[in-house]
Amino acid sequence: MTSPDVIQVDAVDRRLLSILQEDATTPYAALGEAVGLSSAAAHDRVRKLRERGVIRATTVDVDPHAIGRPVLAYVQLEADEWMGAADTAEALRALPWIQEAHIIAGSASVLVKVRASSTQDLQSALKRLYDIRGVTGTQTTVVLETFFERPVNPDA
Repeated sequence: MTSPDVIQVDAVDRRLLSILQEDATTPYAALGEAVGLSSAAAHDRVRKLRERGVIRATTVDVDPHAIGRPVLAYVQLEADEWMGAADTAEALRALPWIQEAHIIAGSASVLVKVRASSTQDLQSALKRLYDIRGVTGTQTTVVLETFFERPVNPDA
């Protein structure tokens, strides 16, 4: 049984998603050939996946090291109040060095993914987090090396 929020996709859609995650610029003719559809039918499938919200965006994956943001850290925000409100989300969204922000269960309230140019830059970012209403502490994990990162696997 699936949640009402889950959008049903079939095996062809899943294969299209896998190919597009590898290279979002794959031509519709190549997509169609890979899944046994015409170029027009592949285009129609991809359009419907976008309309249904399965494909949220088509982006460029930028190497953070190449643009001077080699320091990666995950920061747990401790708080003395509920942090799930829209004002918290907006305050976090306004900080450009935060790549992701998640409400979490456990002793901390929020988990953020931070990219910085140096440990000094990271320290400045951590200080700014205390400006957010309710934040009383942070627990920071600095990543030393990344084995891999991958998108969601539509076949898993």
